[in-house]
Amino acid sequence: MRPSRMTFLLLATLAACKQSTSSPEGAPSGGTQPPAATAPAGDAIKIGATLPLTGAESRIGGFYKEGYDLAFEEATKAGGIDVGGKKMPVQLTLLDDTSTQATAASLADRLINSDKVQFLLGTYATNLVEAQSVVAEQNAVPYVNGGGAATAIYKRGYKWVFGLLAPVELLAESIMKWIDVEQKAGHLPNPATIALLWENTSHGKDFKKGVSDFATKAGSYKIVLDESFELSGKDFSALLGQVKAAKADLFLADAHLPDFITMQRQYVTAGLCNKVISYGARGSEKQAAEALGKKSVEHILSAVWWSPLLADKNVEAKRFADLFKAKYGRGPDWQQALGYETARTLFVAITQAGSTDRETVRQKLAALKIPSLLPSGELSFPAEFGQQTHNPFVVTQNMPDGTAPIIAPATTATAKGVAPNPACPK
Repeated sequence: MRPSRMTFLLLATLAACKQSTSSPEGAPSGGTQPPAATAPAGDAIKIGATLPLTGAESRIGGFYKEGYDLAFEEATKAGGIDVGGKKMPVQLTLLDDTSTQATAASLADRLINSDKVQFLLGTYATNLVEAQSVVAEQNAVPYVNGGGAATAIYKRGYKWVFGLLAPVELLAESIMKWIDVEQKAGHLPNPATIALLWENTSHGKDFKKGVSDFATKAGSYKIVLDESFELSGKDFSALLGQVKAAKADLFLADAHLPDFITMQRQYVTAGLCNKVISYGARGSEKQAAEALGKKSVEHILSAVWWSPLLADKNVEAKRFADLFKAKYGRGPDWQQALGYETARTLFVAITQAGSTDRETVRQKLAALKIPSLLPSGELSFPAEFGQQTHNPFVVTQNMPDGTAPIIAPATTATAKGVAPNPACPK
């Protein structure tokens, strides 16, 4: 089936805009010139993106779409974005990459070389971003993404790829730091044993490394189970049997939402209960509670890139949360926040460049330092980290009353976390 295409014309006059011309296509490394880098005066700025709107990641893809839609709607209401003192409309061509690597890459190529977009916003999921970003780099197109966190994406020396998700190693480290505080307070065993499961992707390998590095450095943890699994699994009973046999104090897993839901359902059915349980960035999401039932996800830890609770301390976070609620009638989660901030970041870089010239915009992205809804309140793309932001994570925990307060770090905490899991036998 041909991927569905949704083109958003964000000003009423956009349909009358003249289509921009292009120069010869191809990657800079091949000796040919990249597609047209500058839009003629008066034309819309053409931005392309794909998201997993069908397939395994479709639910989260839909959340990212909400964030993109909100950012483009905001730009439209402002009369476009300022480019060299002129307001220019922005046009988004959004395609469904079906949660498939090959499709994500081929559609990125289509957006650049057939649809003639000038800039790209990234898809969601590390494996999709990893494949798609190659196309952007080959064609010298600024690629701003809020959906790929694995450091492998940013270790390739690419100069056209920019990431708003902090590394997964930091995610794992954030969880372990909270656990370590609880251990030092006498709430968890010392030493504590860990059962570690991770998806067989760059994302999962980074999570494993983050937990392993912390455990080794701290010296008060022992990993007694270390196993990987493939994406889109249907039966984790064998792995969970190993978790049960390991009798670990801590159960730490890294899994995308569909696998987390399947695994946690089977975990509960098997009667497992560990003193601490986390699924990386997946544990405190409202959609998981909806799928599994509130009681099934109580006390699960999650380290996430954003929380709506940051709105109490961050002006940009509050502005976004208010805009989102006004449009959708409900509060946002981190996926919508990152989608919105990804698009807004590109808009800011174009405005700072005062031009739609790709190289000029790329330079502005590389030097960017702006107020942000992210936990630190600031966004930049440090060259030392391959143009991947290193914003801190917030650790949240599902509570019996259905809330998921921030429990760490102390500077942003809204409640005290609970350890050990009170549902487990003494």
